[in-house]
Amino acid sequence: MKKGMAWLTACMLILVLAACGGTGQSAGSNSESDSDVTASEELVIKASNYEFDQPEYHLKKGVPVKIVYENTNGNHGVLVPELNLRLDTKNSSKVITPDKAGEFEMSCSVYCGSGHGSMISKIIVEE
Repeated sequence: MKKGMAWLTACMLILVLAACGGTGQSAGSNSESDSDVTASEELVIKASNYEFDQPEYHLKKGVPVKIVYENTNGNHGVLVPELNLRLDTKNSSKVITPDKAGEFEMSCSVYCGSGHGSMISKIIVEE
């Protein structure tokens, strides 16, 4: 009986873990994943200790763009929740199509030390 319960528990655990895996895609409406859209432009964002390589980056509303993240010094990442954008050394690129104009704060998504809180930039989506 104990063997049967252990087997049943193991099977249920495998099913739960498989269901939680999903496709990794968010339900956000501000961007689409690499597999859905072909980018017509590319933007490279580079990060070094406590700063991004530019104070602001410009995109056009409705234009698919492949955003590529490069880590040049330290361990950092990119986070822009409004654009459904999160990049780091493991997931270093994503195609997005911004659907609204505005200024969006970009911050470091990986705690990188004493300057982490001031590691910000902007992505400006123009009409």
